[in-house]
Amino acid sequence: MNRSKRANHFGTACEKRMAKKRRFTLERSSWHDARFGNGTPVEIKSTMIEHSNGQPGNFKVYREYHEKLRRADGWYCFVVYRPHGRSGCTIVNDKMVHSSDLPLLRWHGGGDHRGTEQAKIAISSIF
Repeated sequence: MNRSKRANHFGTACEKRMAKKRRFTLERSSWHDARFGNGTPVEIKSTMIEHSNGQPGNFKVYREYHEKLRRADGWYCFVVYRPHGRSGCTIVNDKMVHSSDLPLLRWHGGGDHRGTEQAKIAISSIF
């Protein structure tokens, strides 16, 4: 199985590491992954620094969930990782960004996935 198909595994590992580092409480919700101690929601977005085809990674943001996060005055935690071996990964960089401070989002159809529009954000647009 290639690394792109293991993205959920790596994403979960990044969520756990960020929760420990940033002192989030992990919380399973459709539109956010964690909360700060004061209850503010946090959506953790992770991407591989470079895919196996040489293309740089990007973060996918879903419009419906982004709008909920904005209404809740929430935050994004962006994480870039480098996979190694079958299941390991190294965090290359991470950054907290308020949901109102994202770069310009260009929404496009997300197909049937999550029934909403999506936008892709380049790593270089965040870091």
